[in-house]
Order: sequence, then structure tokens, then C-alpha cells
Amino acid sequence: MSPERTATQAAELLPFLIENWPDMKRTRLKQWLKFGSVRVNGRAVTRHDHPLKRGDKISIKVERAPRGKTVPLPSGLEIVHEDDAIIVLNKGAGWLTVALDSGKGRTAYAALTDHVRATDPRNRVWIVHRLDRDTSGLIVFAKTEPFKRILQQNWHLFDKRYLAVAEGVIKRDSGTLRCHLNEEFSLRVRSVPPDDDTREAITHFKVLKRGTDMTLLELKIDTGRRHQIRVHLSDMGHPLVGDAPYGAKTDPARRLGLHSSLLVFKHPATDEKMRFELPLPGVLAKLV
Repeated sequence: MSPERTATQAAELLPFLIENWPDMKRTRLKQWLKFGSVRVNGRAVTRHDHPLKRGDKISIKVERAPRGKTVPLPSGLEIVHEDDAIIVLNKGAGWLTVALDSGKGRTAYAALTDHVRATDPRNRVWIVHRLDRDTSGLIVFAKTEPFKRILQQNWHLFDKRYLAVAEGVIKRDSGTLRCHLNEEFSLRVRSVPPDDDTREAITHFKVLKRGTDMTLLELKIDTGRRHQIRVHLSDMGHPLVGDAPYGAKTDPARRLGLHSSLLVFKHPATDEKMRFELPLPGVLAKLV
């Protein structure tokens, strides 16, 4: 919730918001109004020209989602945070973000759709970004298309970090991995010389712990290319454990050794800084 402001004289609501929230873009203020986040004396108001009187209290608030009727999420999915704009989910390994072209496979998208429609059948969710089926951890969904667009337009500015267990002992303590990726093939992305059809991928890594034959890494991505972490570590000669398509020879956890551990981003309705962090799952933590 933002700090409350008090009207000192009669005014229309939108001009008052523009004057009293000068750091906010006009389009953002209109979105707040449209989705009922603007409160006058504690009541949601959506009209731009709503007349304010001296002494009126104006605030911005994104309500937490109603907790009445709900559909329990299946095992392997856990809601970390939910409000009227977003859902932050802890996705277990083995869950698709969204259905494949074949339509097969259990999806986080379908489970969350059932969840939000339990309170209103008109509700739905929008996909902001994706995690591979065998990658676990934090993933964000939006509850409206405008909020989805805001998050996607600014996604490159946010802090996204992963924890990874890679094969072998990586000697460098830290570094930056860069390559150009050919994403033409659905099953395996390849690093190739740059041309008009490739996209650059940038990953920063830091070694957290070395075992006898595995390394625990923290990875920060500047770009959100498909399989970029998997390609980068494979090209280093240290593929993720369990990642046979990219050269792994071991699968000690019977899953991919990759976990989305940290997300820091601005809330699409309030611009509040949101930070979510999850530890490495036990089955991976035991390896190192």
C-alpha cells in the first residue's frame, strides 16, 4: 500500500493523482484507476473525473486475493504470493509452464486457471515468463493482460537468479558467459556464430561450493533465452546434472539440477519492489 494523501482543496481524481504521485507515469495511474486500486476514503474508485473534496483521503492499494472458495493446487505447486495483480508460484520439477503443441502434460497454467476461477469463472491468468519442465522454483503469472504487458516490457530490468548443480569441479570462482543461440530446433538449442537469425545470451556465474565431482553455482541472467543456462554450462564442459540432451553423464537426483531461486521486480500495479527467494530443493542440496 502506498502512503495516503489528503486533498487540501476540491479537485478531480486523475489530476490529483498526477500531482501527488509525480514519479508515476500517467498510463500507470490510469491502470490503477481501471483496476480499482485507487481508494478514496477507503472505497475503490475507477472514474478519472471523480470529484474530490477537501479532507478526502486518497491511497493506492492492491488487495490480496480473496481466500474464500479455492481449489487446492496439486502436489508440486505452491503459491508463494498472490494479490489482485500477480501470482508468484513455486513450480516443482516435472511441471510444464504451459501445454506443449501436442497438448500433453500437466501444466502450472491450467492449475492456476482452476485456482482463480474458483472465486469467479471469468477469472484467468497470463503467462509472464516460463521455466523448463524439469526446472523448479519461482515463476510469475499475471492476473490481467495489462499487468502481463507491464511485467514483460520491464522483465530485462529485473533480477533473476538460479541455483545450479553442474557436473565436475569448476575452477573459476566467477565469470560471464556469452554466446549466440540458434533456437530453431525445439528440443535442443545450439550456440553458433552470430548472424541475423541468432540472439545473444548472457549469463553471470559465481561458484558457491565445490564437491568432489560437482559444483554448486549461482547464476544471474541478463537475457531470457530458451535453455541459455543449459547451453552455457554445456559449452563450459560442465553441464547440469541430469541434463542428458546437453551432455550430462550423471543424473543423481533424477531431475535437472536447476532451480529458479530469486526474483526481484517492481509490482506492475504499485511499483513496489517485490523480492522472493527460495532455497535449493533438498534433493539437489544433498548432492553438494
